Amino acid sequence: MSQRSQRSRSHAATHFLAAVGAGAILVQGSRVLLNFFGPALPYSMPEQNKFALDSPEFLQFLSLVTDGTLRRSRMTRLRNGAEFYPAILEAIGRAKHAINLEFYEFGRGAIGDRVLAALCERARAGVHVRVIVDALGSFGTPGSYFEPLRAAGGQMQWYHPLRWDTWQNANNRTHRKLLVIDGETGFIGGAGIADRWLTGQPGQPAWRDTMFCVEGEAVAGLISTFCENWLECSGEILSGEEQFRFRALPQGEQSLVVSSTPHGGATQARILFQALIKSARRVIRITTPYFLPDRSARLALAEAVQKRGVRVQILTAGPKIDHPIVRRLSRRPSRHLLRAGAEIYEYQPAMIHAKLMTVDEQWNVVGSTNFDHRSFALNDEVNLAIRDPGLAQVLDRDFAEDLASSRRVCEDMLQERSMLAPEEKLVDRVLELES
Repeated sequence: MSQRSQRSRSHAATHFLAAVGAGAILVQGSRVLLNFFGPALPYSMPEQNKFALDSPEFLQFLSLVTDGTLRRSRMTRLRNGAEFYPAILEAIGRAKHAINLEFYEFGRGAIGDRVLAALCERARAGVHVRVIVDALGSFGTPGSYFEPLRAAGGQMQWYHPLRWDTWQNANNRTHRKLLVIDGETGFIGGAGIADRWLTGQPGQPAWRDTMFCVEGEAVAGLISTFCENWLECSGEILSGEEQFRFRALPQGEQSLVVSSTPHGGATQARILFQALIKSARRVIRITTPYFLPDRSARLALAEAVQKRGVRVQILTAGPKIDHPIVRRLSRRPSRHLLRAGAEIYEYQPAMIHAKLMTVDEQWNVVGSTNFDHRSFALNDEVNLAIRDPGLAQVLDRDFAEDLASSRRVCEDMLQERSMLAPEEKLVDRVLELES
Protein backbone atom coordinates (compact mmCIF):
# COMPACT_ATOMS: atom_id res chain seq x y z
CA MET A 1 0.00 0.00 0.00
CA SER A 2 1.40 3.38 -0.98
CA GLN A 3 2.11 6.12 1.55
CA ARG A 4 -0.42 8.38 -0.22
CA SER A 5 -3.16 5.76 0.19
CA GLN A 6 -2.35 5.31 3.87
CA ARG A 7 -2.44 9.05 4.48
CA SER A 8 -5.77 9.29 2.64
CA ARG A 9 -7.33 6.59 4.80
CA SER A 10 -5.89 8.16 7.94
CA HIS A 11 -7.39 11.54 7.02
CA ALA A 12 -10.76 9.92 6.30
CA ALA A 13 -10.74 8.15 9.67
CA THR A 14 -9.78 11.38 11.43
CA HIS A 15 -12.59 13.28 9.71
CA PHE A 16 -15.07 10.53 10.58
CA LEU A 17 -14.08 10.55 14.27
CA ALA A 18 -14.21 14.35 14.34
CA ALA A 19 -17.70 14.28 12.85
CA VAL A 20 -18.83 11.69 15.43
CA GLY A 21 -17.34 13.79 18.23
CA ALA A 22 -18.98 16.98 16.98
CA GLY A 23 -22.30 15.18 16.68
CA ALA A 24 -22.01 13.84 20.21
CA ILE A 25 -21.22 17.31 21.54
CA LEU A 26 -24.20 18.77 19.68
CA VAL A 27 -26.57 16.10 20.99
CA GLN A 28 -25.30 16.46 24.56
CA GLY A 29 -25.39 20.24 24.35
CA SER A 30 -28.98 20.17 23.13
CA ARG A 31 -29.86 17.80 25.94
CA VAL A 32 -28.34 20.11 28.55
CA LEU A 33 -30.19 23.11 27.08
CA LEU A 34 -33.50 21.25 27.15
CA ASN A 35 -32.84 20.05 30.69
CA PHE A 36 -32.15 23.57 31.89
CA PHE A 37 -35.03 25.36 30.23
CA GLY A 38 -37.77 22.87 29.47
CA PRO A 39 -40.07 21.63 28.29
CA ALA A 40 -41.79 21.22 31.64
CA LEU A 41 -44.86 19.19 32.52
CA PRO A 42 -48.04 21.29 32.37
CA TYR A 43 -48.93 20.80 36.07
CA SER A 44 -52.49 21.88 35.40
CA MET A 45 -55.10 21.75 38.16
CA PRO A 46 -58.38 22.10 36.27
CA GLU A 47 -60.72 21.77 39.28
CA GLN A 48 -60.55 24.68 41.68
CA ASN A 49 -59.97 23.68 45.29
CA LYS A 50 -63.16 24.32 47.29
CA PHE A 51 -61.82 23.45 50.73
CA ALA A 52 -60.77 26.09 53.23
CA LEU A 53 -56.99 26.17 53.60
CA ASP A 54 -57.28 25.39 57.32
CA SER A 55 -59.68 22.48 56.84
CA PRO A 56 -58.86 18.79 57.42
CA GLU A 57 -59.91 18.13 53.82
CA PHE A 58 -57.29 20.50 52.42
CA LEU A 59 -54.61 19.04 54.69
CA GLN A 60 -55.43 15.58 53.40
CA PHE A 61 -55.46 16.78 49.78
CA LEU A 62 -52.03 18.43 50.10
CA SER A 63 -50.61 15.38 51.85
CA LEU A 64 -51.82 13.01 49.13
CA VAL A 65 -50.70 15.00 46.08
CA THR A 66 -47.23 15.73 47.49
CA ASP A 67 -46.72 12.28 49.04
CA GLY A 68 -45.91 14.00 52.33
CA THR A 69 -46.90 12.62 55.74
CA LEU A 70 -48.76 15.01 58.02
CA ARG A 71 -46.75 15.53 61.19
CA ARG A 72 -46.80 18.12 63.94
CA SER A 73 -43.82 20.37 64.38
CA ARG A 74 -42.67 23.67 65.74
CA MET A 75 -40.42 26.00 63.75
CA THR A 76 -38.20 28.90 64.70
CA ARG A 77 -37.20 31.39 62.03
CA LEU A 78 -33.49 32.29 61.93
CA ARG A 79 -32.82 35.41 59.89
CA ASN A 80 -29.39 35.73 58.24
CA GLY A 81 -26.08 34.11 59.09
CA ALA A 82 -25.66 36.07 62.31
CA GLU A 83 -28.60 34.06 63.70
CA PHE A 84 -28.53 30.68 61.99
CA TYR A 85 -24.81 29.83 62.14
CA PRO A 86 -24.58 30.21 65.96
CA ALA A 87 -27.75 28.10 66.29
CA ILE A 88 -26.30 25.40 64.02
CA LEU A 89 -22.97 25.34 65.88
CA GLU A 90 -24.73 25.19 69.26
CA ALA A 91 -26.92 22.27 68.10
CA ILE A 92 -23.91 20.36 66.75
CA GLY A 93 -22.03 20.96 69.99
CA ARG A 94 -24.73 19.34 72.13
CA ALA A 95 -25.25 16.29 69.90
CA LYS A 96 -25.06 13.03 71.86
CA HIS A 97 -25.91 10.33 69.33
CA ALA A 98 -26.04 11.26 65.64
CA ILE A 99 -25.45 14.18 63.28
CA ASN A 100 -26.63 14.03 59.66
CA LEU A 101 -25.71 16.99 57.47
CA GLU A 102 -26.39 17.56 53.77
CA PHE A 103 -25.49 20.77 51.94
CA TYR A 104 -25.12 21.86 48.34
CA GLU A 105 -22.30 24.22 49.30
CA PHE A 106 -19.73 23.58 52.02
CA GLY A 107 -16.96 26.09 51.40
CA ARG A 108 -13.57 26.61 52.97
CA GLY A 109 -13.35 29.69 55.14
CA ALA A 110 -14.04 30.92 58.66
CA ILE A 111 -17.54 29.46 59.01
CA GLY A 112 -16.70 26.26 57.14
CA ASP A 113 -13.70 25.71 59.42
CA ARG A 114 -15.84 26.24 62.53
CA VAL A 115 -18.56 23.84 61.41
CA LEU A 116 -16.00 21.22 60.39
CA ALA A 117 -14.17 21.56 63.72
CA ALA A 118 -17.45 21.13 65.61
CA LEU A 119 -18.26 17.99 63.60
CA CYS A 120 -14.79 16.57 64.24
CA GLU A 121 -15.07 17.22 67.99
CA ARG A 122 -18.40 15.37 68.17
CA ALA A 123 -17.07 12.49 66.05
CA ARG A 124 -14.13 12.08 68.43
CA ALA A 125 -16.64 11.99 71.30
CA GLY A 126 -18.32 8.96 69.72
CA VAL A 127 -21.22 10.69 67.96
CA HIS A 128 -22.17 9.14 64.59
CA VAL A 129 -21.43 11.92 62.08
CA ARG A 130 -22.44 11.60 58.44
CA VAL A 131 -21.99 14.37 55.87
CA ILE A 132 -23.16 14.67 52.24
CA VAL A 133 -21.78 17.51 50.11
CA ASP A 134 -22.66 18.17 46.48
CA ALA A 135 -19.58 17.77 44.30
CA LEU A 136 -20.48 20.59 41.90
CA GLY A 137 -21.92 23.00 44.45
CA SER A 138 -18.70 22.65 46.46
CA PHE A 139 -16.41 22.37 43.45
CA GLY A 140 -13.78 24.62 45.05
CA THR A 141 -13.55 22.49 48.20
CA PRO A 142 -11.03 19.64 47.88
CA GLY A 143 -11.70 16.21 49.34
CA SER A 144 -8.68 16.62 51.58
CA TYR A 145 -10.55 19.37 53.46
CA PHE A 146 -12.71 16.67 55.08
CA GLU A 147 -9.83 14.36 56.03
CA PRO A 148 -9.84 15.57 59.68
CA LEU A 149 -13.48 14.48 59.92
CA ARG A 150 -12.71 11.04 58.54
CA ALA A 151 -9.71 10.75 60.86
CA ALA A 152 -11.99 11.59 63.79
CA GLY A 153 -14.33 8.73 62.87
CA GLY A 154 -16.91 10.66 60.86
CA GLN A 155 -18.12 9.77 57.38
CA MET A 156 -18.28 12.09 54.37
CA GLN A 157 -19.65 11.39 50.89
CA TRP A 158 -19.73 13.48 47.70
CA TYR A 159 -23.05 13.59 45.88
CA HIS A 160 -22.48 12.67 42.21
CA PRO A 161 -18.70 13.17 42.18
CA LEU A 162 -17.43 14.50 38.86
CA ARG A 163 -15.81 11.47 37.20
CA TRP A 164 -15.74 10.01 33.71
CA ASP A 165 -18.28 7.34 34.70
CA THR A 166 -20.76 9.76 36.35
CA TRP A 167 -21.12 12.35 33.57
CA GLN A 168 -24.70 11.22 32.85
CA ASN A 169 -25.67 12.43 36.36
CA ALA A 170 -23.82 15.74 36.18
CA ASN A 171 -27.01 17.75 35.73
CA ASN A 172 -28.70 16.27 38.81
CA ARG A 173 -27.41 17.88 42.00
CA THR A 174 -28.49 17.74 45.61
CA HIS A 175 -29.51 21.31 46.31
CA ARG A 176 -30.78 20.32 49.74
CA LYS A 177 -29.70 22.15 52.88
CA LEU A 178 -30.52 20.17 55.97
CA LEU A 179 -29.06 19.14 59.30
CA VAL A 180 -30.52 16.68 61.81
CA ILE A 181 -29.25 16.34 65.38
CA ASP A 182 -30.06 13.17 67.37
CA GLY A 183 -33.25 12.68 65.37
CA GLU A 184 -34.84 15.43 67.47
CA THR A 185 -33.77 18.80 66.07
CA GLY A 186 -33.50 19.75 62.42
CA PHE A 187 -32.45 22.73 60.32
CA ILE A 188 -33.77 23.52 56.85
CA GLY A 189 -33.63 26.56 54.59
CA GLY A 190 -31.82 28.31 51.79
CA ALA A 191 -28.26 28.87 52.99
CA GLY A 192 -25.09 26.86 52.57
CA ILE A 193 -21.95 26.68 54.68
CA ALA A 194 -19.78 29.56 53.43
CA ASP A 195 -18.57 32.99 54.55
CA ARG A 196 -20.76 34.81 52.03
CA TRP A 197 -23.72 34.29 54.38
CA LEU A 198 -21.94 35.70 57.42
CA THR A 199 -19.30 38.26 56.53
CA GLY A 200 -19.80 38.60 52.78
CA GLN A 201 -16.94 38.69 50.32
CA PRO A 202 -14.46 41.49 49.50
CA GLY A 203 -16.52 44.48 48.43
CA GLN A 204 -19.81 42.59 48.86
CA PRO A 205 -22.23 42.55 51.82
CA ALA A 206 -23.35 39.31 53.45
CA TRP A 207 -26.15 37.49 51.64
CA ARG A 208 -29.70 37.84 52.91
CA ASP A 209 -31.12 34.40 53.75
CA THR A 210 -33.37 32.51 56.15
CA MET A 211 -33.04 29.15 57.87
CA PHE A 212 -35.39 27.37 60.25
CA CYS A 213 -34.94 25.22 63.33
CA VAL A 214 -37.46 22.37 63.33
CA GLU A 215 -38.54 20.41 66.40
CA GLY A 216 -41.02 17.60 66.71
CA GLU A 217 -42.34 14.88 64.45
CA ALA A 218 -41.42 16.63 61.17
CA VAL A 219 -37.77 15.87 61.90
CA ALA A 220 -38.63 12.31 60.84
CA GLY A 221 -39.29 13.64 57.34
CA LEU A 222 -35.87 15.30 57.28
CA ILE A 223 -34.20 12.05 58.32
CA SER A 224 -36.08 10.23 55.56
CA THR A 225 -34.79 12.77 53.03
CA PHE A 226 -31.23 12.34 54.24
CA CYS A 227 -31.60 8.54 54.11
CA GLU A 228 -32.43 8.75 50.41
CA ASN A 229 -29.25 10.57 49.44
CA TRP A 230 -27.05 8.67 51.91
CA LEU A 231 -28.09 5.41 50.27
CA GLU A 232 -27.40 6.86 46.83
CA CYS A 233 -23.96 8.14 47.86
CA SER A 234 -22.72 5.31 50.07
CA GLY A 235 -24.87 2.27 49.33
CA GLU A 236 -25.79 2.10 53.03
CA ILE A 237 -29.28 2.08 54.51
CA LEU A 238 -29.24 4.39 57.50
CA SER A 239 -30.02 2.34 60.59
CA GLY A 240 -29.43 2.22 64.33
CA GLU A 241 -31.53 3.48 67.20
CA GLU A 242 -29.34 6.59 67.56
CA GLN A 243 -30.80 7.85 64.26
CA PHE A 244 -34.48 7.60 65.15
CA ARG A 245 -35.23 9.40 68.40
CA PHE A 246 -38.22 11.46 67.31
CA ARG A 247 -40.19 13.41 69.87
CA ALA A 248 -43.95 13.74 69.75
CA LEU A 249 -45.01 17.38 69.87
CA PRO A 250 -48.79 17.49 70.23
CA GLN A 251 -48.78 21.28 70.57
CA GLY A 252 -47.01 21.73 67.23
CA GLU A 253 -48.60 22.75 63.92
CA GLN A 254 -49.56 20.46 61.05
CA SER A 255 -46.72 20.22 58.55
CA LEU A 256 -45.42 18.25 55.58
CA VAL A 257 -41.83 17.56 54.63
CA VAL A 258 -41.87 17.46 50.83
CA SER A 259 -38.80 15.80 49.41
CA SER A 260 -38.46 16.05 45.64
CA THR A 261 -36.20 14.41 43.09
CA PRO A 262 -36.45 14.46 39.27
CA HIS A 263 -36.08 10.72 38.79
CA GLY A 264 -39.83 10.17 38.42
CA GLY A 265 -40.34 12.89 35.80
CA ALA A 266 -42.41 15.15 38.07
CA THR A 267 -41.33 16.58 41.40
CA GLN A 268 -43.31 16.90 44.60
CA ALA A 269 -41.92 20.41 45.16
CA ARG A 270 -43.48 21.61 41.92
CA ILE A 271 -46.81 19.99 42.83
CA LEU A 272 -46.72 21.64 46.26
CA PHE A 273 -46.18 25.13 44.84
CA GLN A 274 -48.81 24.69 42.12
CA ALA A 275 -51.44 23.35 44.52
CA LEU A 276 -50.99 26.19 46.99
CA ILE A 277 -50.93 28.89 44.29
CA LYS A 278 -54.12 27.48 42.75
CA SER A 279 -55.78 27.34 46.19
CA ALA A 280 -54.89 30.87 47.36
CA ARG A 281 -57.78 33.26 47.91
CA ARG A 282 -56.24 36.42 49.36
CA VAL A 283 -52.47 36.85 49.08
CA ILE A 284 -49.37 35.02 47.82
CA ARG A 285 -45.90 36.25 48.80
CA ILE A 286 -42.86 34.62 47.19
CA THR A 287 -39.21 35.28 47.96
CA THR A 288 -36.77 33.67 45.54
CA PRO A 289 -33.29 34.62 44.30
CA TYR A 290 -34.01 33.38 40.76
CA PHE A 291 -37.45 33.95 39.28
CA LEU A 292 -37.91 31.91 36.10
CA PRO A 293 -41.40 30.40 36.37
CA ASP A 294 -42.51 27.89 33.77
CA ARG A 295 -45.72 28.42 31.82
CA SER A 296 -47.92 26.56 34.33
CA ALA A 297 -46.66 28.58 37.29
CA ARG A 298 -46.92 31.87 35.40
CA LEU A 299 -50.48 31.15 34.28
CA ALA A 300 -51.47 30.04 37.79
CA LEU A 301 -50.12 33.26 39.30
CA ALA A 302 -51.80 35.39 36.64
CA GLU A 303 -55.08 33.55 37.11
CA ALA A 304 -54.90 34.08 40.87
CA VAL A 305 -54.71 37.83 40.31
CA GLN A 306 -57.18 38.19 37.47
CA LYS A 307 -59.86 35.62 38.33
CA ARG A 308 -59.77 35.39 42.13
CA GLY A 309 -58.48 38.83 43.10
CA VAL A 310 -55.43 37.42 44.91
CA ARG A 311 -52.64 39.85 45.63
CA VAL A 312 -49.41 38.35 44.25
CA GLN A 313 -46.13 39.83 45.47
CA ILE A 314 -42.76 38.49 44.30
CA LEU A 315 -39.42 39.51 45.79
CA THR A 316 -36.32 38.50 43.89
CA ALA A 317 -32.65 39.39 43.54
CA GLY A 318 -31.66 42.79 42.22
CA PRO A 319 -28.38 44.14 40.80
CA LYS A 320 -26.23 42.22 43.32
CA ILE A 321 -27.38 38.83 41.98
CA ASP A 322 -24.63 36.22 41.63
CA HIS A 323 -25.92 35.01 38.23
CA PRO A 324 -26.80 38.14 36.21
CA ILE A 325 -27.98 36.12 33.20
CA VAL A 326 -30.89 34.76 35.26
CA ARG A 327 -32.00 38.28 36.12
CA ARG A 328 -31.92 39.25 32.45
CA LEU A 329 -33.78 36.14 31.34
CA SER A 330 -36.49 36.72 33.95
CA ARG A 331 -37.68 39.78 32.01
CA ARG A 332 -40.06 37.80 29.81
CA PRO A 333 -42.08 36.03 32.55
CA SER A 334 -41.92 39.19 34.65
CA ARG A 335 -43.54 41.21 31.84
CA HIS A 336 -46.35 38.66 31.57
CA LEU A 337 -47.06 38.85 35.30
CA LEU A 338 -46.82 42.62 35.55
CA ARG A 339 -49.43 42.89 32.79
CA ALA A 340 -51.63 40.51 34.78
CA GLY A 341 -51.39 42.74 37.85
CA ALA A 342 -48.75 41.00 39.97
CA GLU A 343 -46.21 43.01 41.96
CA ILE A 344 -42.49 42.29 41.49
CA TYR A 345 -39.70 43.75 43.59
CA GLU A 346 -35.90 43.55 43.39
CA TYR A 347 -33.85 43.53 46.60
CA GLN A 348 -31.13 46.20 46.48
CA PRO A 349 -28.66 46.02 49.42
CA ALA A 350 -27.24 42.53 48.84
CA MET A 351 -27.84 39.18 47.17
CA ILE A 352 -31.13 37.80 48.51
CA HIS A 353 -30.98 34.01 48.63
CA ALA A 354 -34.01 33.05 50.75
CA LYS A 355 -36.61 30.63 49.36
CA LEU A 356 -39.95 31.38 51.01
CA MET A 357 -43.64 31.43 50.19
CA THR A 358 -46.63 32.36 52.34
CA VAL A 359 -50.23 31.86 51.23
CA ASP A 360 -53.28 33.60 52.72
CA GLU A 361 -51.32 34.35 55.91
CA GLN A 362 -51.72 30.69 56.90
CA TRP A 363 -49.47 28.40 54.87
CA ASN A 364 -45.68 28.69 54.76
CA VAL A 365 -43.30 26.90 52.40
CA VAL A 366 -39.64 27.00 53.38
CA GLY A 367 -36.63 25.07 52.13
CA SER A 368 -34.15 24.84 49.29
CA THR A 369 -36.29 25.26 46.15
CA ASN A 370 -35.75 28.25 43.88
CA PHE A 371 -38.60 29.36 41.64
CA ASP A 372 -36.96 28.09 38.47
CA HIS A 373 -36.78 25.06 36.20
CA ARG A 374 -33.53 23.74 37.67
CA SER A 375 -34.95 23.45 41.18
CA PHE A 376 -38.30 22.12 40.04
CA ALA A 377 -37.08 19.63 37.43
CA LEU A 378 -33.38 18.81 37.88
CA ASN A 379 -32.24 19.06 41.49
CA ASP A 380 -32.93 17.05 44.61
CA GLU A 381 -34.70 19.51 46.91
CA VAL A 382 -36.43 19.52 50.28
CA ASN A 383 -39.16 21.82 51.55
CA LEU A 384 -41.33 22.00 54.62
CA ALA A 385 -44.91 23.21 54.27
CA ILE A 386 -46.53 24.19 57.55
CA ARG A 387 -49.91 25.68 58.33
CA ASP A 388 -48.98 28.16 61.02
CA PRO A 389 -50.53 31.67 61.05
CA GLY A 390 -48.02 32.78 63.69
CA LEU A 391 -45.05 31.84 61.50
CA ALA A 392 -46.76 33.43 58.47
CA GLN A 393 -47.04 36.65 60.43
CA VAL A 394 -43.29 36.56 61.15
CA LEU A 395 -42.38 35.82 57.53
CA ASP A 396 -44.77 38.44 56.16
CA ARG A 397 -43.22 40.98 58.52
CA ASP A 398 -39.77 40.02 57.21
CA PHE A 399 -41.14 40.35 53.68
CA ALA A 400 -42.37 43.89 54.38
CA GLU A 401 -38.98 44.80 55.86
CA ASP A 402 -37.21 43.45 52.77
CA LEU A 403 -39.58 45.37 50.49
CA ALA A 404 -38.52 48.58 52.23
CA SER A 405 -35.03 47.89 50.84
CA SER A 406 -36.28 46.90 47.40
CA ARG A 407 -37.26 48.58 44.16
CA ARG A 408 -40.61 47.85 42.58
CA VAL A 409 -40.29 46.69 38.99
CA CYS A 410 -42.42 48.27 36.29
CA GLU A 411 -42.75 47.10 32.70
CA ASP A 412 -40.82 50.08 31.31
CA MET A 413 -37.76 49.04 33.31
CA LEU A 414 -37.52 45.67 31.55
CA GLN A 415 -35.34 45.94 28.49
CA GLU A 416 -36.36 44.14 25.33
CA ARG A 417 -34.69 41.05 23.91
CA SER A 418 -32.67 43.16 21.47
CA MET A 419 -30.47 44.15 24.41
CA LEU A 420 -29.56 40.54 25.16
CA ALA A 421 -26.25 38.96 24.18
CA PRO A 422 -26.45 36.44 21.30
CA GLU A 423 -26.20 33.40 23.58
CA GLU A 424 -28.90 34.86 25.85
CA LYS A 425 -31.19 35.40 22.85
CA LEU A 426 -31.05 31.67 22.14
CA VAL A 427 -32.12 30.80 25.67
CA ASP A 428 -34.71 33.58 25.66
CA ARG A 429 -36.18 32.06 22.50
CA VAL A 430 -36.55 28.73 24.28
CA LEU A 431 -38.26 30.48 27.17
CA GLU A 432 -40.53 32.28 24.72
CA LEU A 433 -41.72 28.95 23.34
CA GLU A 434 -42.43 27.85 26.91
CA SER A 435 -44.39 31.01 27.65
